[in-house]
Amino acid sequence: MKFWVFAFNPLERYMDNYQEVFDAWEAGGVRGLVVGRMFFMAADGSHVPAIPQDPAAYKRLGLEPPPPAARDEVKEQALSAMFDDAKRRGWPLMVFDSGTPAHVQSLVNRYPQVDGVITDGPGENHYELAKHHGGELFELRPHERTQFGDMGFDVGRLERGIGKMRDAFHKLTPDRVRYHAPGGALAGLLLFDIDEDGLYWLRARQQRSVNIWQKARADLDQVDRYVQLGGIPRITSWSSLTGQNYHEMPQYFDVIFPKHYYWHRGFDGMYGTVQRWVQKFLEWNPSLSEADGFLLMKSLFGLDLPGVKSLIDLEMGFPEEFFSQLVHSETRRAIDAIGDVEKTIFWVSTGRYPHAGDPMPARDLEGILRATQEAGATRFLFHPDPDPGPAEWTILTHMCGKPWRQSRNGYWPPDSRKPDEYLQPE
Repeated sequence: MKFWVFAFNPLERYMDNYQEVFDAWEAGGVRGLVVGRMFFMAADGSHVPAIPQDPAAYKRLGLEPPPPAARDEVKEQALSAMFDDAKRRGWPLMVFDSGTPAHVQSLVNRYPQVDGVITDGPGENHYELAKHHGGELFELRPHERTQFGDMGFDVGRLERGIGKMRDAFHKLTPDRVRYHAPGGALAGLLLFDIDEDGLYWLRARQQRSVNIWQKARADLDQVDRYVQLGGIPRITSWSSLTGQNYHEMPQYFDVIFPKHYYWHRGFDGMYGTVQRWVQKFLEWNPSLSEADGFLLMKSLFGLDLPGVKSLIDLEMGFPEEFFSQLVHSETRRAIDAIGDVEKTIFWVSTGRYPHAGDPMPARDLEGILRATQEAGATRFLFHPDPDPGPAEWTILTHMCGKPWRQSRNGYWPPDSRKPDEYLQPE
């Protein structure tokens, strides 16, 4: 299995010695590169855009160019040279940056090496039950009200559907949960009191996602050459709520990066999200047990975490069955729905503090990658947080390329600590 790597800010740490870094990455199995976000660090700690907005790009689209912004042309040249080196190696190059057609046109005018742009969470609707990291499930923020109204949806009816479901989520009792939760989709409609207005709201969320994808593709089609579109959706278990229907995405996206995010706490990780849902169920319905809360998660999302029967079990780390069963299933579901393994690249993140979550050791990274490969995936992208440590780099290179061997004067992953007291001179 080969992998792409995500080189993110500060970009200067790669630009200063990109040939040495890329040589090590290529030997380790890297076969693609994502870069971003597209800004440089100034001496005072402020950000300088790496993409100068091209007035000609705006004028071609009938738009007024923005006022000139600060530039660092020396760093632009260094970044462009780094891009040239990546392309000489045959690596696809995508930028973690999207925007208006004029912005993307400016990007490819300045950096013609770029194959495409990637948007994070395209069309994502809230899927957290608790208000966490920006939003919660049962709300319509002002801009969303506007979006749904512009799409022709009855915002009042949406709010009725939300209100009915919110009330039902506060009226769960052990007898109702234990009777309906194991009964599948139809029983779930009764358990959560999902009526016509609730279904109307859920369908509207799906359509909002599709509209956002359509606009993203239409915007890129205004650029004067083809620009690939990549998207990073939540993994399949959450897609029923986020609106990111994997069956619908391939017609708009050239590359889809399903998020293999599993850490505890922080934000976006599966263990942490499950904990917050269960805790909120128990807060709203004090008569429920923790087992009831996990039964509700299985009823809603099909999630049955191996070895997890209570909240404290989430603190015990990931058993082997988590990878061989759940990660394998999530991978297979994504590949089957997308229908093309060549445009499916799993976005893997572990490390010291992934998205502010609990550290995931190298053993967890190996389990995720092994299950992903066994489920039929051929590629993944590694998103270090903030950098790959020596243990992670050892796993990555052992599985994908020439195994890395630490040495005093050889390549070390960025920001690694070299324990010289344990190394013998070579």
